[in-house]
Amino acid sequence: MAIRSVSRARVLVPVGLLVAAGAVAAALQGQSGGVEGRPQMSVVADTTSTAPPAVTPVTPATPTDTPTAAAPSTATAGTATPTPAAAPATSAGAAAAALHSAVDRAEGAVSVAVTDLGTGQSLSYGGPGHGFATASIVKLDILAALLLRTQDVGSTPTAAQRDLATTMIENSDNDSATGLWDEIGGDPGLDAANARFGLTATEAGQDGYWGLTSTTADDQLRLLRQVFTDDSLLSATSRSYIRELLDQVEDDQRWGVGAAASNGGFEVKNGWLPRDSDGLWVINSIGRVERDGHELLIAVVSDGNPTDTDGVDLVESVARAAAEAVTGG
Repeated sequence: MAIRSVSRARVLVPVGLLVAAGAVAAALQGQSGGVEGRPQMSVVADTTSTAPPAVTPVTPATPTDTPTAAAPSTATAGTATPTPAAAPATSAGAAAAALHSAVDRAEGAVSVAVTDLGTGQSLSYGGPGHGFATASIVKLDILAALLLRTQDVGSTPTAAQRDLATTMIENSDNDSATGLWDEIGGDPGLDAANARFGLTATEAGQDGYWGLTSTTADDQLRLLRQVFTDDSLLSATSRSYIRELLDQVEDDQRWGVGAAASNGGFEVKNGWLPRDSDGLWVINSIGRVERDGHELLIAVVSDGNPTDTDGVDLVESVARAAAEAVTGG
C-alpha cells in the first residue's frame, strides 16, 4: 500500500533501510506492487556537447486555449523580452563552465531548464532526447489539471478535493495523489490537460502508476509558467492557490532547486524514487527561486543516481550553476 507521507528526513537516513523495506518504490507510484513487471526507464549517460551551454532569450510557448480569468499579460505573444547587457565574458564563461561541469559529473542523466521572468533569459541543458520519470513532481501537474477541469465547468474544488490537494503537495502524500489522479480521469485526463498546457514531451503513467509519468526539464518549465505567470490557462485564483501550497511544503522537503535561492525565497515540489530494476534513484526538483533580485523558474530532473543523497547533491549543484549562468554570473 502507498504510505501516507515520505518525508525528506526519512529519505536521507541510510538508504539500505529504505531499500530493505521493499515497499518504498510502491509507495512512490500510487499503487501497491511497485514497478516490477513495468517497463523500466533506461539510464543513459549525458550526451551533450562539450561546448559550454548557451543562454538565450526565451519565447514562451503559447497555450492552446485562451486563459480563463487570468490577469492580462503585458507581453506581446511570441515576442521575446529584450536581452539585457551581457555580463563580462569571464564571469559568464565561468558560470557556463560550472554548469557544464555539474551536468557532466552525473553518473546517470540530468537535465535542467531555467528562465528569468524579469529579463527573459532562458537556458536548457543536458539529457537530450531522454525521458525522465517524474516521481512526485507530477503531483503539481495533477493539481493543475484538477483546477483546469473545475474552471472548465465554472466551479471550484470541493472541500474534500482541497484537503487532498493540501496533503498531496505539502506532505507529498501518495494516497491523496491517487485520489486526485482518479478525479482528473487518470492518465487520459492528465494527457489532455498537458496538451492544453503546451507540454509536448510528457506522457502520463499508465494503469495508475502516476509516478512513472515521463517528462523533460523543458516541459516542467512550461508547467511552471502555467503556475507562476499570467500567460496561463489557470486563473489568477488557481495560480495563487497552487503557489500557497508550494510555499508550505514540509520543512524536510525544502531541498532541491531552492539551493539556488540567495535569500531563502522559493516555492518547490520535489520527487524521489528508487527504481526496482537497478536500485538507482530518480531525483527531481521544480519551482520558483528568488536569486539576487531575479525571479527564476527552475526544473531539474535526473535518474541513474547511486543514492538519494548523490541525486540531491547533483540536482542542487546543477540548479545553482544554471541560476548563475542565466543571471549572468
